[in-house]
Amino acid sequence: MTSKAGRVLISPLGLVFLAVASVGWGLTFPIMKYLLSEWPPLSSRGLSGVVGAAALALVASSQRQRLTVPHGMRLRLLLVSLLTITSWVAFMGLALLWLDAREAAVLAISVPVWVALLAWPVLGERLSLLRAMALMVALGGIVILIGGNSVDASIGKLPGLVMALTGAFCVGLGTVLTKHFPLKMPPTSLAAWQIGIGCLPVAIVGLLLEQPHPAALSAAGWASMLYLTLIQFCLCYVCWFAALERLPAATASIGTLLVPVIGVLSAAAMLHEPFGLRELIALVVALGGVALALRAQ
Repeated sequence: MTSKAGRVLISPLGLVFLAVASVGWGLTFPIMKYLLSEWPPLSSRGLSGVVGAAALALVASSQRQRLTVPHGMRLRLLLVSLLTITSWVAFMGLALLWLDAREAAVLAISVPVWVALLAWPVLGERLSLLRAMALMVALGGIVILIGGNSVDASIGKLPGLVMALTGAFCVGLGTVLTKHFPLKMPPTSLAAWQIGIGCLPVAIVGLLLEQPHPAALSAAGWASMLYLTLIQFCLCYVCWFAALERLPAATASIGTLLVPVIGVLSAAAMLHEPFGLRELIALVVALGGVALALRAQ
């Protein structure tokens, strides 16, 4: 929205929706890390996503949104869903086996970095010198966090680091392809299809290989599953799309930088993960770099 003077108007309600989505997604990191102590990663992430997608489909139906997928969009919907949802759910879930929740949250900051780098060859969006330098600063913050431990400790986290960055890269590629091949569907219906398509293979693989037992979940474990299902996959996506309808894209993108901040702080509060000067510097450097890169576009 713009005023008569041409100034961009920021919707207060849009900011509320953005804050709800960002805080909800940020809290996912420590909750998922805790859930791994009771249930395996692929089953917990995949099954909660499938149930969440079904709930979103009901919401879309109540909103009278069209749930049918246009024939010409089916292949691109499948590709984007596998990249942005399947890869993120599977790789980030597995990464938490080696990484702390705070480390996974900071690594999630790399998604805009991959988007910027991939947008150049795919969309023709040239990477300016200022933006390239800002993205390098963001990567420097990630290096400070992961490489600040001893060499042996850093090597021990290498599988988680690779998986988290692979998931972030796939999300970046999926985001760029979504801009290149737009998915013209109602927002809640689109989210239901993407989450359902993306989480179904993860859930199937989890059930086959991990064989999770419901009896292994404590009351806190069931509460965590409920949070992942209803908050992460339902409420947050609905609020995110509502925010996008009311805010400029740049404002929404910068607003999502609240996600890793909440992830790091909540991991320290809920899981008693360390949060000292090194973690603070890493978070500030990474966030500052990405924010500068988004402003420089």
